[in-house]
Amino acid sequence: MSSGFLALMAFAPILLAGILLIGLRWPARRAMPLVYLLSAGIALFVWDMSFNRVLASTLQGLVVTVGVLWIIFGAILLLNTLKHSGGITAIRAGFTTISPDRRIQAIIIAWLFGCFIEGASGFGTPAAIAAPLLVAIGFPAMAAVLMGMLVQSTPVSFGAVGTPIIVGVNTGLDHAVIGEQLAAAGSSWDAYLQLITSQVAIVHALVGTAMPLVMVIMLVRFFGQDKSWRAVFEVLPFALFAGVSMTIPYVLGGVFLGPEFPSLIGGLVGLAIVTTAARAGFLVPKRQWDFAPRDSWPAAWMGTVEMKLEELTARPMSSFRAWLPYLLVGVLLVISRVFPEVTAAFKAVAINFTDILGEAGVSAGVQPLYLPGGILVMVVIATFFLHRMKASELGKAAGESFGVLLSAGFVLLFTVPMVRILINSGVNAADLPSMPIVMARYVADSVGGIYPLLAPSIGALGAFLAGSNTVSNMMFSQFQFGVASNLGLSTALIVAAQAIGAAAGNMIAIHNVVAASATVGLLGREGTTLRRTIWPTLYYVLMTGLIALFAAYVMGVRDPLMAG
Repeated sequence: MSSGFLALMAFAPILLAGILLIGLRWPARRAMPLVYLLSAGIALFVWDMSFNRVLASTLQGLVVTVGVLWIIFGAILLLNTLKHSGGITAIRAGFTTISPDRRIQAIIIAWLFGCFIEGASGFGTPAAIAAPLLVAIGFPAMAAVLMGMLVQSTPVSFGAVGTPIIVGVNTGLDHAVIGEQLAAAGSSWDAYLQLITSQVAIVHALVGTAMPLVMVIMLVRFFGQDKSWRAVFEVLPFALFAGVSMTIPYVLGGVFLGPEFPSLIGGLVGLAIVTTAARAGFLVPKRQWDFAPRDSWPAAWMGTVEMKLEELTARPMSSFRAWLPYLLVGVLLVISRVFPEVTAAFKAVAINFTDILGEAGVSAGVQPLYLPGGILVMVVIATFFLHRMKASELGKAAGESFGVLLSAGFVLLFTVPMVRILINSGVNAADLPSMPIVMARYVADSVGGIYPLLAPSIGALGAFLAGSNTVSNMMFSQFQFGVASNLGLSTALIVAAQAIGAAAGNMIAIHNVVAASATVGLLGREGTTLRRTIWPTLYYVLMTGLIALFAAYVMGVRDPLMAG
Protein backbone atom coordinates (compact mmCIF):
# COMPACT_ATOMS: atom_id res chain seq x y z
CA MET A 1 0.00 0.00 0.00
CA SER A 2 1.29 3.46 -0.92
CA SER A 3 2.03 6.08 1.71
CA GLY A 4 -0.56 8.37 0.12
CA PHE A 5 -3.30 5.74 0.42
CA LEU A 6 -2.37 5.00 4.03
CA ALA A 7 -2.35 8.71 4.88
CA LEU A 8 -5.80 9.09 3.30
CA MET A 9 -7.13 6.12 5.26
CA ALA A 10 -5.64 7.47 8.49
CA PHE A 11 -7.20 10.86 7.78
CA ALA A 12 -10.62 9.43 6.87
CA PRO A 13 -12.11 9.46 10.41
CA ILE A 14 -11.07 13.11 10.88
CA LEU A 15 -12.45 13.97 7.45
CA LEU A 16 -15.76 12.25 8.21
CA ALA A 17 -16.02 14.06 11.57
CA GLY A 18 -15.37 17.38 9.80
CA ILE A 19 -17.97 16.72 7.09
CA LEU A 20 -20.68 15.60 9.52
CA LEU A 21 -20.06 18.12 12.33
CA ILE A 22 -18.95 21.21 10.41
CA GLY A 23 -20.26 20.65 6.87
CA LEU A 24 -23.64 19.01 7.55
CA ARG A 25 -23.97 20.41 11.11
CA TRP A 26 -24.92 17.05 12.55
CA PRO A 27 -25.03 16.89 16.35
CA ALA A 28 -22.07 15.02 17.82
CA ARG A 29 -24.38 12.35 19.26
CA ARG A 30 -25.22 11.29 15.67
CA ALA A 31 -21.84 11.90 14.06
CA MET A 32 -19.40 10.36 16.53
CA PRO A 33 -20.81 6.79 16.58
CA LEU A 34 -20.26 6.67 12.79
CA VAL A 35 -16.76 8.13 13.13
CA TYR A 36 -15.96 5.52 15.79
CA LEU A 37 -17.18 2.67 13.55
CA LEU A 38 -15.12 3.95 10.61
CA SER A 39 -12.02 4.21 12.82
CA ALA A 40 -12.49 0.66 14.09
CA GLY A 41 -13.05 -0.63 10.54
CA ILE A 42 -9.88 1.01 9.20
CA ALA A 43 -7.91 -0.28 12.20
CA LEU A 44 -9.11 -3.85 11.61
CA PHE A 45 -9.02 -4.09 7.82
CA VAL A 46 -6.36 -1.61 6.67
CA TRP A 47 -3.96 -1.47 9.65
CA ASP A 48 -4.55 -5.16 10.46
CA MET A 49 -4.91 -4.47 14.19
CA SER A 50 -6.17 -7.41 16.18
CA PHE A 51 -9.80 -7.32 17.29
CA ASN A 52 -8.54 -7.75 20.83
CA ARG A 53 -6.44 -4.55 20.60
CA VAL A 54 -9.32 -2.56 19.10
CA LEU A 55 -11.58 -3.77 21.90
CA ALA A 56 -8.93 -3.03 24.54
CA SER A 57 -8.47 0.48 23.09
CA THR A 58 -12.24 1.01 23.25
CA LEU A 59 -12.32 -0.07 26.90
CA GLN A 60 -9.35 2.21 27.60
CA GLY A 61 -11.31 5.08 26.05
CA LEU A 62 -14.32 4.30 28.22
CA VAL A 63 -12.18 4.51 31.36
CA VAL A 64 -10.78 7.87 30.19
CA THR A 65 -14.37 8.98 29.51
CA VAL A 66 -15.29 8.34 33.13
CA GLY A 67 -12.58 10.79 34.17
CA VAL A 68 -13.79 13.43 31.69
CA LEU A 69 -17.39 13.04 32.88
CA TRP A 70 -16.24 13.38 36.48
CA ILE A 71 -14.74 16.80 35.61
CA ILE A 72 -17.91 17.86 33.78
CA PHE A 73 -20.07 16.76 36.69
CA GLY A 74 -17.96 18.70 39.19
CA ALA A 75 -18.11 21.88 37.11
CA ILE A 76 -21.89 21.68 36.62
CA LEU A 77 -22.51 20.76 40.25
CA LEU A 78 -20.52 23.75 41.52
CA LEU A 79 -22.42 26.08 39.20
CA ASN A 80 -25.81 24.69 40.23
CA THR A 81 -24.81 24.79 43.90
CA LEU A 82 -23.96 28.49 43.58
CA LYS A 83 -27.21 29.03 41.70
CA HIS A 84 -29.23 27.62 44.62
CA SER A 85 -27.07 29.19 47.33
CA GLY A 86 -27.41 32.72 45.97
CA GLY A 87 -23.74 32.94 45.06
CA ILE A 88 -24.40 33.43 41.34
CA THR A 89 -26.62 36.44 42.02
CA ALA A 90 -23.80 38.09 44.01
CA ILE A 91 -21.15 37.17 41.40
CA ARG A 92 -23.26 38.66 38.63
CA ALA A 93 -23.76 41.84 40.63
CA GLY A 94 -20.01 41.98 41.30
CA PHE A 95 -19.12 41.78 37.62
CA THR A 96 -21.66 44.46 36.86
CA THR A 97 -19.86 46.72 39.34
CA ILE A 98 -16.50 46.04 37.64
CA SER A 99 -18.06 46.84 34.27
CA PRO A 100 -21.49 46.14 32.83
CA ASP A 101 -19.84 45.94 29.38
CA ARG A 102 -20.09 42.35 28.10
CA ARG A 103 -16.82 42.69 26.18
CA ILE A 104 -14.96 43.51 29.38
CA GLN A 105 -16.71 40.70 31.28
CA ALA A 106 -15.73 38.16 28.59
CA ILE A 107 -12.07 39.23 28.75
CA ILE A 108 -11.91 39.09 32.55
CA ILE A 109 -13.79 35.81 33.05
CA ALA A 110 -12.84 33.78 29.96
CA TRP A 111 -9.34 35.07 29.24
CA LEU A 112 -7.85 35.90 32.65
CA PHE A 113 -9.78 33.71 35.09
CA GLY A 114 -9.73 30.96 32.43
CA CYS A 115 -5.93 31.23 32.06
CA PHE A 116 -5.48 30.81 35.81
CA ILE A 117 -7.77 27.77 35.97
CA GLU A 118 -6.01 26.24 32.94
CA GLY A 119 -2.65 26.72 34.64
CA ALA A 120 -3.94 24.97 37.74
CA SER A 121 -5.93 22.11 36.26
CA GLY A 122 -5.79 21.84 32.46
CA PHE A 123 -7.74 19.14 30.60
CA GLY A 124 -10.47 21.47 29.31
CA THR A 125 -11.48 22.63 32.79
CA PRO A 126 -11.46 26.41 31.99
CA ALA A 127 -14.18 26.06 29.36
CA ALA A 128 -16.21 23.86 31.71
CA ILE A 129 -15.93 26.51 34.45
CA ALA A 130 -15.95 29.78 32.47
CA ALA A 131 -18.84 28.89 30.14
CA PRO A 132 -21.45 28.27 32.87
CA LEU A 133 -20.21 31.31 34.81
CA LEU A 134 -20.73 33.51 31.75
CA VAL A 135 -24.20 32.02 31.27
CA ALA A 136 -24.96 32.76 34.90
CA ILE A 137 -24.21 36.47 34.46
CA GLY A 138 -26.38 36.76 31.38
CA PHE A 139 -24.46 35.54 28.31
CA PRO A 140 -26.20 33.36 25.69
CA ALA A 141 -25.10 29.75 26.14
CA MET A 142 -23.57 29.56 22.66
CA ALA A 143 -21.54 32.76 23.22
CA ALA A 144 -20.38 31.43 26.58
CA VAL A 145 -19.16 28.15 25.06
CA LEU A 146 -17.35 30.04 22.27
CA MET A 147 -15.57 32.29 24.80
CA GLY A 148 -14.67 29.26 26.93
CA MET A 149 -13.22 27.44 23.93
CA LEU A 150 -11.06 30.38 22.82
CA VAL A 151 -9.13 30.40 26.09
CA GLN A 152 -8.06 26.84 25.16
CA SER A 153 -5.02 28.29 23.39
CA THR A 154 -2.24 30.39 24.95
CA PRO A 155 -2.31 28.96 28.52
CA VAL A 156 -2.74 25.32 27.46
CA SER A 157 0.94 24.47 26.87
CA PHE A 158 1.53 25.09 30.58
CA GLY A 159 -1.83 23.78 31.78
CA ALA A 160 -2.16 21.50 34.78
CA VAL A 161 1.07 22.93 36.24
CA GLY A 162 3.09 22.25 33.09
CA THR A 163 1.83 18.74 32.28
CA PRO A 164 1.97 19.12 28.45
CA ILE A 165 5.71 19.87 28.69
CA ILE A 166 6.72 17.87 31.76
CA VAL A 167 4.77 14.78 30.74
CA GLY A 168 3.93 15.27 27.05
CA VAL A 169 7.25 16.45 25.61
CA ASN A 170 9.36 14.74 28.27
CA THR A 171 7.89 11.31 27.59
CA GLY A 172 7.28 11.94 23.88
CA LEU A 173 10.99 12.34 23.16
CA ASP A 174 13.54 9.52 23.26
CA HIS A 175 15.11 10.50 26.56
CA ALA A 176 18.02 8.02 26.45
CA VAL A 177 19.29 8.65 22.91
CA ILE A 178 18.76 12.43 22.94
CA GLY A 179 20.27 12.66 26.42
CA GLU A 180 23.48 11.03 25.17
CA GLN A 181 23.61 13.44 22.21
CA LEU A 182 23.13 16.41 24.54
CA ALA A 183 25.85 15.19 26.90
CA ALA A 184 28.23 14.79 23.95
CA ALA A 185 27.40 18.38 22.91
CA GLY A 186 28.18 19.65 26.41
CA SER A 187 24.57 20.23 27.36
CA SER A 188 21.95 18.38 29.45
CA TRP A 189 18.38 17.15 29.24
CA ASP A 190 17.17 19.72 31.78
CA ALA A 191 18.77 22.59 29.85
CA TYR A 192 17.26 21.32 26.58
CA LEU A 193 13.78 21.01 28.08
CA GLN A 194 14.11 24.53 29.52
CA LEU A 195 15.12 25.81 26.07
CA ILE A 196 11.94 24.30 24.61
CA THR A 197 9.91 25.79 27.48
CA SER A 198 11.34 29.28 26.90
CA GLN A 199 10.64 29.15 23.17
CA VAL A 200 7.08 27.91 23.76
CA ALA A 201 6.43 30.78 26.20
CA ILE A 202 7.91 33.47 23.92
CA VAL A 203 6.07 32.39 20.75
CA HIS A 204 2.80 31.87 22.63
CA ALA A 205 3.09 35.41 23.99
CA LEU A 206 3.70 36.86 20.53
CA VAL A 207 0.64 35.11 19.10
CA GLY A 208 -1.57 34.95 22.19
CA THR A 209 -1.50 38.62 23.18
CA ALA A 210 -4.14 39.20 20.49
CA MET A 211 -6.49 36.49 21.81
CA PRO A 212 -8.62 38.84 24.00
CA LEU A 213 -9.17 40.95 20.87
CA VAL A 214 -10.07 37.80 18.91
CA MET A 215 -12.60 36.96 21.63
CA VAL A 216 -14.20 40.40 21.32
CA ILE A 217 -14.34 40.13 17.53
CA MET A 218 -16.11 36.76 17.75
CA LEU A 219 -18.48 38.04 20.45
CA VAL A 220 -19.46 41.22 18.60
CA ARG A 221 -19.64 39.77 15.08
CA PHE A 222 -21.65 36.67 15.99
CA PHE A 223 -23.74 37.89 18.91
CA GLY A 224 -23.96 41.70 18.60
CA GLN A 225 -27.19 43.51 17.80
CA ASP A 226 -25.66 45.40 14.86
CA LYS A 227 -22.42 43.37 14.44
CA SER A 228 -20.58 46.70 14.20
CA TRP A 229 -16.79 46.89 13.83
CA ARG A 230 -17.02 50.08 15.88
CA ALA A 231 -17.78 47.92 18.93
CA VAL A 232 -14.51 46.04 18.28
CA PHE A 233 -12.31 49.12 17.76
CA GLU A 234 -13.70 50.75 20.91
CA VAL A 235 -12.33 47.96 23.10
CA LEU A 236 -9.10 47.41 21.14
CA PRO A 237 -6.82 49.24 23.67
CA PHE A 238 -8.35 47.41 26.65
CA ALA A 239 -8.15 44.02 24.88
CA LEU A 240 -4.46 44.45 24.06
CA PHE A 241 -3.81 45.71 27.60
CA ALA A 242 -5.46 42.55 28.96
CA GLY A 243 -3.36 40.47 26.55
CA VAL A 244 0.00 41.85 27.69
CA SER A 245 -1.09 41.88 31.36
CA MET A 246 -1.25 38.10 31.08
CA THR A 247 1.53 37.33 28.57
CA ILE A 248 4.35 39.42 30.11
CA PRO A 249 4.31 37.63 33.50
CA TYR A 250 3.60 34.42 31.53
CA VAL A 251 6.84 34.78 29.53
CA LEU A 252 8.86 35.68 32.61
CA GLY A 253 7.52 32.58 34.36
CA GLY A 254 8.40 30.36 31.39
CA VAL A 255 11.91 31.71 30.87
CA PHE A 256 12.99 32.02 34.51
CA LEU A 257 10.88 29.50 36.47
CA GLY A 258 10.16 26.61 34.09
CA PRO A 259 7.02 24.97 32.69
CA GLU A 260 5.00 24.64 35.90
CA PHE A 261 3.86 28.22 36.43
CA PRO A 262 3.57 30.48 33.32
CA SER A 263 -0.22 30.14 32.98
CA LEU A 264 -0.81 30.26 36.74
CA ILE A 265 1.29 33.40 37.17
CA GLY A 266 0.06 35.02 33.96
CA GLY A 267 -3.61 34.42 34.81
CA LEU A 268 -3.34 35.51 38.43
CA VAL A 269 -1.22 38.63 37.83
CA GLY A 270 -3.28 39.57 34.78
CA LEU A 271 -6.54 39.12 36.69
CA ALA A 272 -5.35 41.42 39.48
CA ILE A 273 -4.08 44.11 37.07
CA VAL A 274 -6.99 44.09 34.64
CA THR A 275 -9.76 43.89 37.26
CA THR A 276 -8.25 46.85 39.09
CA ALA A 277 -7.90 48.78 35.82
CA ALA A 278 -11.49 48.00 34.78
CA ARG A 279 -12.86 49.17 38.13
CA ALA A 280 -10.96 52.44 37.67
CA GLY A 281 -12.30 52.79 34.12
CA PHE A 282 -8.79 52.59 32.59
CA LEU A 283 -9.12 52.10 28.79
CA VAL A 284 -12.75 50.96 29.27
CA PRO A 285 -14.90 52.21 26.36
CA LYS A 286 -17.26 55.05 27.22
CA ARG A 287 -20.08 53.37 25.29
CA GLN A 288 -21.40 50.26 27.04
CA TRP A 289 -21.97 47.17 24.89
CA ASP A 290 -24.58 44.51 25.61
CA PHE A 291 -26.50 41.74 23.86
CA ALA A 292 -29.95 42.32 22.46
CA PRO A 293 -32.82 41.80 24.95
CA ARG A 294 -33.03 38.14 25.99
CA ASP A 295 -36.49 37.59 24.51
CA SER A 296 -35.10 38.39 21.03
CA TRP A 297 -32.30 35.78 21.15
CA PRO A 298 -32.52 32.95 18.59
CA ALA A 299 -33.39 29.56 20.06
CA ALA A 300 -30.02 28.23 18.84
CA TRP A 301 -28.23 30.52 21.32
CA MET A 302 -30.01 29.05 24.32
CA GLY A 303 -29.02 25.99 26.36
CA THR A 304 -31.11 23.80 28.63
CA VAL A 305 -29.07 24.90 31.66
CA GLU A 306 -29.93 28.53 30.84
CA MET A 307 -30.47 30.47 34.06
CA LYS A 308 -33.31 32.92 34.14
CA LEU A 309 -31.88 35.56 36.41
CA GLU A 310 -35.20 36.30 38.05
CA GLU A 311 -35.34 32.66 39.19
CA LEU A 312 -31.93 32.71 40.90
CA THR A 313 -31.80 32.56 44.66
CA ALA A 314 -31.41 36.14 45.91
CA ARG A 315 -29.95 35.44 49.36
CA PRO A 316 -27.92 38.43 50.66
CA MET A 317 -24.24 37.61 50.25
CA SER A 318 -20.99 39.52 49.97
CA SER A 319 -19.03 39.36 46.73
CA PHE A 320 -16.11 37.75 48.58
CA ARG A 321 -18.24 34.95 50.02
CA ALA A 322 -19.83 34.35 46.62
CA TRP A 323 -16.41 34.09 44.93
CA LEU A 324 -14.85 32.05 47.73
CA PRO A 325 -15.77 28.66 46.14
CA TYR A 326 -13.95 29.56 42.92
CA LEU A 327 -11.01 30.85 44.93
CA LEU A 328 -10.96 27.55 46.80
CA VAL A 329 -10.97 25.67 43.48
CA GLY A 330 -7.84 27.54 42.39
CA VAL A 331 -6.08 27.14 45.76
CA LEU A 332 -6.85 23.42 46.07
CA LEU A 333 -5.81 22.75 42.47
CA VAL A 334 -2.47 24.47 43.05
CA ILE A 335 -1.86 22.75 46.42
CA SER A 336 -2.73 19.34 44.97
CA ARG A 337 -0.24 19.78 42.13
CA VAL A 338 2.64 21.74 43.69
CA PHE A 339 3.16 19.93 47.00
CA PRO A 340 4.44 16.36 46.40
CA GLU A 341 3.00 14.96 49.65
CA VAL A 342 -0.49 16.24 48.83
CA THR A 343 -0.19 15.08 45.22
CA ALA A 344 0.77 11.58 46.37
CA ALA A 345 -2.11 11.46 48.86
CA PHE A 346 -4.65 12.51 46.23
CA LYS A 347 -3.25 10.11 43.62
CA ALA A 348 -3.25 7.23 46.12
CA VAL A 349 -7.00 6.93 45.61
CA ALA A 350 -7.10 5.43 42.14
CA ILE A 351 -8.79 2.81 40.00
CA ASN A 352 -6.23 1.52 37.49
CA PHE A 353 -6.47 -0.92 34.59
CA THR A 354 -3.06 -2.06 33.33
CA ASP A 355 -2.53 -3.82 29.97
CA ILE A 356 -6.27 -4.13 29.31
CA LEU A 357 -7.20 -7.53 27.82
CA GLY A 358 -3.49 -8.37 27.88
CA GLU A 359 -2.57 -5.64 25.38
CA ALA A 360 0.80 -4.11 26.31
CA GLY A 361 0.69 -0.39 26.88
CA VAL A 362 -3.10 -0.13 26.72
CA SER A 363 -3.73 1.08 30.25
CA ALA A 364 -5.98 3.64 31.90
CA GLY A 365 -7.07 4.77 35.30
CA VAL A 366 -9.21 7.22 37.20
CA GLN A 367 -7.96 9.27 40.15
CA PRO A 368 -11.21 10.69 41.55
CA LEU A 369 -9.59 12.96 44.15
CA TYR A 370 -6.72 14.24 41.98
CA LEU A 371 -8.83 14.97 38.90
CA PRO A 372 -10.36 18.47 38.87
CA GLY A 373 -13.76 16.85 39.32
CA GLY A 374 -12.74 15.68 42.78
CA ILE A 375 -11.54 19.17 43.73
CA LEU A 376 -14.79 20.67 42.45
CA VAL A 377 -16.91 18.25 44.46
CA MET A 378 -14.84 18.98 47.59
CA VAL A 379 -15.52 22.68 47.04
CA VAL A 380 -19.22 21.97 46.61
CA ILE A 381 -19.26 20.30 50.02
CA ALA A 382 -17.42 23.29 51.52
CA THR A 383 -19.85 25.67 49.79
CA PHE A 384 -22.79 23.91 51.42
CA PHE A 385 -21.48 25.09 54.79
CA LEU A 386 -19.91 28.41 53.70
CA HIS A 387 -23.16 29.56 52.09
CA ARG A 388 -25.34 28.03 54.81
CA MET A 389 -27.41 26.01 52.37
CA LYS A 390 -30.31 23.69 53.02
CA ALA A 391 -29.97 20.01 52.14
CA SER A 392 -32.91 20.35 49.74
CA GLU A 393 -31.04 23.07 47.80
CA LEU A 394 -27.96 20.88 47.39
CA GLY A 395 -30.24 18.00 46.36
CA LYS A 396 -31.78 20.10 43.60
CA ALA A 397 -28.31 21.12 42.39
CA ALA A 398 -27.19 17.47 42.25
CA GLY A 399 -30.34 16.36 40.42
CA GLU A 400 -29.97 19.04 37.74
CA SER A 401 -26.28 18.16 37.30
CA PHE A 402 -26.90 14.42 36.83
CA GLY A 403 -29.42 15.21 34.10
CA VAL A 404 -26.84 17.12 32.05
CA LEU A 405 -24.20 14.46 32.69
CA LEU A 406 -26.31 11.71 31.10
CA SER A 407 -26.63 13.75 27.88
CA ALA A 408 -22.89 14.41 27.64
CA GLY A 409 -21.92 10.83 28.41
CA PHE A 410 -23.41 9.34 25.26
CA VAL A 411 -21.25 11.41 22.90
CA LEU A 412 -18.04 10.85 24.84
CA LEU A 413 -18.65 7.09 24.90
CA PHE A 414 -17.75 7.11 21.19
CA THR A 415 -15.36 10.06 20.88
CA VAL A 416 -12.64 9.05 23.35
CA PRO A 417 -12.52 5.33 22.33
CA MET A 418 -12.14 6.43 18.69
CA VAL A 419 -9.10 8.49 19.66
CA ARG A 420 -7.54 5.62 21.58
CA ILE A 421 -7.90 3.29 18.58
CA LEU A 422 -5.99 5.76 16.38
CA ILE A 423 -3.26 6.30 18.96
CA ASN A 424 -2.84 2.57 19.69
CA SER A 425 -2.84 1.53 16.02
CA GLY A 426 0.98 1.35 15.92
CA VAL A 427 0.85 -2.29 17.12
CA ASN A 428 -0.47 -4.29 14.17
CA ALA A 429 0.23 -7.33 11.99
CA ALA A 430 1.03 -5.12 8.98
CA ASP A 431 3.96 -3.53 10.87
CA LEU A 432 2.67 -0.01 10.11
CA PRO A 433 3.26 3.08 12.27
CA SER A 434 0.22 4.43 14.08
CA MET A 435 -2.32 6.37 12.04
CA PRO A 436 -1.33 9.82 13.43
CA ILE A 437 2.34 9.16 12.64
CA VAL A 438 1.48 8.07 9.06
CA MET A 439 -0.45 11.29 8.52
CA ALA A 440 2.35 13.44 9.93
CA ARG A 441 5.09 11.72 7.89
CA TYR A 442 3.17 12.15 4.67
CA VAL A 443 2.81 15.88 5.31
CA ALA A 444 6.51 16.28 6.18
CA ASP A 445 7.68 14.33 3.11
CA SER A 446 5.45 16.43 0.88
CA VAL A 447 6.54 19.90 2.02
CA GLY A 448 10.31 19.64 2.74
CA GLY A 449 12.06 22.90 3.70
CA ILE A 450 8.94 24.91 4.53
CA TYR A 451 8.10 22.36 7.22
CA PRO A 452 8.40 24.88 10.11
CA LEU A 453 5.29 26.57 8.71
CA LEU A 454 3.29 23.35 9.06
CA ALA A 455 4.81 21.93 12.26
CA PRO A 456 2.19 23.63 14.47
CA SER A 457 -0.60 22.13 12.36
CA ILE A 458 0.67 18.63 13.16
CA GLY A 459 0.40 19.47 16.85
CA ALA A 460 -3.10 20.88 16.33
CA LEU A 461 -4.10 17.69 14.49
CA GLY A 462 -3.02 15.62 17.48
CA ALA A 463 -5.00 17.80 19.88
CA PHE A 464 -8.04 17.70 17.58
CA LEU A 465 -7.88 13.93 17.77
CA ALA A 466 -7.12 13.52 21.46
CA GLY A 467 -8.51 16.71 22.96
CA SER A 468 -5.22 16.99 24.79
CA ASN A 469 -2.04 19.00 24.29
CA THR A 470 -0.22 16.42 26.44
CA VAL A 471 -1.31 13.46 24.29
CA SER A 472 -0.49 15.31 21.06
CA ASN A 473 3.00 16.03 22.40
CA MET A 474 3.44 12.40 23.40
CA MET A 475 2.37 11.25 19.91
CA PHE A 476 4.31 13.70 17.77
CA SER A 477 7.30 15.19 19.68
CA GLN A 478 9.73 12.49 18.57
CA PHE A 479 8.49 12.70 14.99
CA GLN A 480 8.87 16.51 14.98
CA PHE A 481 12.37 16.09 16.44
CA GLY A 482 13.29 13.65 13.67
CA VAL A 483 12.01 15.88 10.86
CA ALA A 484 13.89 18.89 12.27
CA SER A 485 17.09 16.86 12.59
CA ASN A 486 16.80 15.57 9.00
CA LEU A 487 16.22 19.10 7.68
CA GLY A 488 19.10 20.58 9.73
CA LEU A 489 16.74 22.79 11.75
CA SER A 490 16.68 23.53 15.47
CA THR A 491 15.01 20.52 17.05
CA ALA A 492 14.01 22.57 20.11
CA LEU A 493 12.27 25.15 17.88
CA ILE A 494 10.24 22.55 15.96
CA VAL A 495 9.26 20.67 19.13
CA ALA A 496 8.21 24.04 20.60
CA ALA A 497 6.08 24.67 17.48
CA GLN A 498 4.52 21.25 18.03
CA ALA A 499 3.62 22.12 21.63
CA ILE A 500 2.12 25.49 20.63
CA GLY A 501 0.09 24.01 17.78
CA ALA A 502 -1.17 21.29 20.11
CA ALA A 503 -2.36 24.00 22.50
CA ALA A 504 -4.23 25.81 19.72
CA GLY A 505 -5.79 22.54 18.57
CA ASN A 506 -7.69 22.38 21.84
CA MET A 507 -10.00 25.07 20.44
CA ILE A 508 -11.31 22.54 17.90
CA ALA A 509 -10.97 19.34 19.97
CA ILE A 510 -14.35 17.64 19.67
CA HIS A 511 -14.66 16.34 23.19
CA ASN A 512 -13.59 19.71 24.62
CA VAL A 513 -16.47 21.31 22.72
CA VAL A 514 -18.79 18.56 23.95
CA ALA A 515 -17.61 19.02 27.55
CA ALA A 516 -18.07 22.80 27.46
CA SER A 517 -21.44 22.48 25.71
CA ALA A 518 -22.62 20.00 28.32
CA THR A 519 -22.05 22.44 31.18
CA VAL A 520 -24.57 24.89 29.68
CA GLY A 521 -26.96 22.35 28.16
CA LEU A 522 -26.00 23.06 24.55
CA LEU A 523 -25.43 19.47 23.38
CA GLY A 524 -26.30 18.85 19.74
CA ARG A 525 -24.88 22.14 18.43
CA GLU A 526 -21.18 21.32 18.61
CA GLY A 527 -20.80 21.72 14.84
CA THR A 528 -21.83 25.38 15.01
CA THR A 529 -19.20 26.04 17.67
CA LEU A 530 -16.52 24.22 15.65
CA ARG A 531 -17.34 26.27 12.54
CA ARG A 532 -16.42 29.35 14.57
CA THR A 533 -13.43 28.11 16.57
CA ILE A 534 -11.71 26.87 13.41
CA TRP A 535 -10.84 30.48 12.45
CA PRO A 536 -8.96 31.41 15.65
CA THR A 537 -7.24 28.02 15.43
CA LEU A 538 -6.07 28.74 11.88
CA TYR A 539 -4.83 32.18 13.00
CA TYR A 540 -2.87 30.59 15.83
CA VAL A 541 -1.18 27.81 13.85
CA LEU A 542 -0.45 30.07 10.85
CA MET A 543 1.13 32.83 12.96
CA THR A 544 3.13 30.26 14.94
CA GLY A 545 4.31 28.65 11.70
CA LEU A 546 5.37 31.99 10.24
CA ILE A 547 7.31 32.83 13.42
CA ALA A 548 8.97 29.37 13.31
CA LEU A 549 9.95 29.93 9.65
CA PHE A 550 11.38 33.36 10.47
CA ALA A 551 13.25 32.02 13.49
CA ALA A 552 14.70 29.08 11.54
CA TYR A 553 15.78 30.81 8.33
CA VAL A 554 16.14 34.54 9.14
CA MET A 555 17.21 34.55 12.79
CA GLY A 556 19.08 31.26 12.39
CA VAL A 557 17.89 29.92 15.76
CA ARG A 558 20.07 27.02 16.85
CA ASP A 559 20.23 24.49 19.68
CA PRO A 560 22.95 22.26 21.23
CA LEU A 561 22.14 19.35 18.90
CA MET A 562 22.82 21.23 15.66
CA ALA A 563 26.16 20.43 14.06
CA GLY A 564 28.73 23.14 13.42
